[in-house]
Amino acid sequence: MFAAERRQLILEMVRANGAVSLRELARVVQTSEVTVRRDVRALEAEGLLDRRHGGAVLPGGFTRESGFPQKSHLATAEKTAIADLAASLVEEGEAIVVGAGTTTQELARRLARVPGLTVVTNSLLVAQALAHANRVEVVMTGGTLRGSNYALVGSGAEQSLQGLRVSRAFLSGSGLTAERGLSTSNMLSASVDRALVQAAAEVVVLADHTKLGTDTMFQTVPTDVITRLVTDEPPGHDDRAVTELQALADQGVQIAVAGPSGAAGDNTPGRPPRRDMPLPGQRRSHGPGAGPQLRSAASMGEPQGPGERARVADLRRR
Repeated sequence: MFAAERRQLILEMVRANGAVSLRELARVVQTSEVTVRRDVRALEAEGLLDRRHGGAVLPGGFTRESGFPQKSHLATAEKTAIADLAASLVEEGEAIVVGAGTTTQELARRLARVPGLTVVTNSLLVAQALAHANRVEVVMTGGTLRGSNYALVGSGAEQSLQGLRVSRAFLSGSGLTAERGLSTSNMLSASVDRALVQAAAEVVVLADHTKLGTDTMFQTVPTDVITRLVTDEPPGHDDRAVTELQALADQGVQIAVAGPSGAAGDNTPGRPPRRDMPLPGQRRSHGPGAGPQLRSAASMGEPQGPGERARVADLRRR
């Protein structure tokens, strides 16, 4: 395929989806991410799209939100790996809240196997994924249906969450930065997500690497409220994502990195695909013996020994 043909196809994909990762662009045009990145730079120079960390968006993408059909086709392998790992955090008999999004929908499909679970959600897609789970109780908020992401929003949704208390909230969003935390492009969605956070003792953010370093209009969860981030391994050339992970860890966020589905490693039946990742040194104290951690999928829920920590700079050398 000639460069002009590749760039036309890339532009058509971005126009159709609003935002597309470099991995997905490379797969569709059947070339390397290096070549795609060069094409994206050329298209940006012409004012036809904007580069974002790990992908490309339409000009003015800071305020634009893609609908569910477009989002459901983005970073599918990464979302699957993240959902597998996040599901391993949930215990039998627990009560949790799960926000709206394509990644949380993937999580819900895996939660159907957890007995005695109670899930509070404002997402029709999450509820649908759990509708036939015999041992899971689903509690839906009230509110007004927002058709673009099949979520209930507005004062009805927020009021139904008052007085609720659960162990964890699982949320996704449009962007995540160490400076501002999790954010989204829609004001109504952001307001409900904040109400979900208020109901939870811990907040777990599910975000693939393309959202790291991306900031959108409405803050939903400040960084100091995020307990844990579950993400995928950034590409070796993606220094910005690695830097953002380090900054999040420095602010006290526990970070778990999921390996791709089917990756080599611990393939114990019933456990998520996992790949050992290095850990940054602890730079901030949160009480005796506590500190920010970048954790591997293999170490989730297991004690950490003194030999497990390593510099996050090792990620850059991958």
